Amino acid sequence: MSGVVTGDAVVLGLQPARLPSRALALLIDLVVVWAAYLLISVGLAIATASLDEAAVMAVSIATFLLVLVGAPIAVETLTHGRSLGKAACGLRVVRDDGGPIRFRHALVRGAMGVVEILMTFGVVACIASLVSARGRRIGDVFAGTLVVRERVPAARATAVPPPPPWLVGRFSQLDLSAVPDDLWLAIRQYLTRMRQLDPQVGRELAERLADDLVARTGTPPPAGVPAADYLAGVVSERQAREARRAFSPAGTAPAAGGGAGSGVRAVTGPGAGGGVEGAGERSARATGFAPPA
Repeated sequence: MSGVVTGDAVVLGLQPARLPSRALALLIDLVVVWAAYLLISVGLAIATASLDEAAVMAVSIATFLLVLVGAPIAVETLTHGRSLGKAACGLRVVRDDGGPIRFRHALVRGAMGVVEILMTFGVVACIASLVSARGRRIGDVFAGTLVVRERVPAARATAVPPPPPWLVGRFSQLDLSAVPDDLWLAIRQYLTRMRQLDPQVGRELAERLADDLVARTGTPPPAGVPAADYLAGVVSERQAREARRAFSPAGTAPAAGGGAGSGVRAVTGPGAGGGVEGAGERSARATGFAPPA
């Protein structure tokens, strides 16, 4: 499992594209489309020089619609949301749910683009993108689409962010033995990349992972705890148990609730010598195998 994906195999770790990158991609597309339109128009003008004025006008309108409107729609449909400009800028058009767009999505975006891009020189599209929280223009709103960034900077640190201090130790009695490894991997990938996700998509994904974790543990999170903090707290507890198990002496029996995902209970005070850790530490120190305090 290399990433958390939707049912359409679209990775959710993407960021909505903002106005500067979208404007650059649009500029590239417009330069290519208008260059093609001018070349085709010159060729058709030479070829239709012998026709009457009405026929020339009909050919001109058909050329405008096919090249400036039809061609972008066809390209976005065939490439699943990647025009030449978007490919150069690392962008892609996807549905609101993260899936690939189809012809109807490209058609609505192209039809609205005639008004908000071609007829107004992009002014309406720029204003709509600035006002929208996710950088969407009017065509995206009507089509139910979103332009996202496919190429995002690699994360400098892959460590799981720690939970809030008031959650540390809250899950020491949680039975984690029934949680599978693939769920742990999905949670870890979410926590290490949650700052790169769209806020709404991140919340939905965190809630889905939290529901899966609750179904495996049988214990709901504390009231009022956000799903992302709950996931970070449980992962921190699992890492603490693994660390205690790694440094515990061989043959020491784990506390109740042990298993594949659980470990020895935390020692809550310096005088907790009657517990498993206390006895293990005294025995290890007596034989000289305990790590220094």
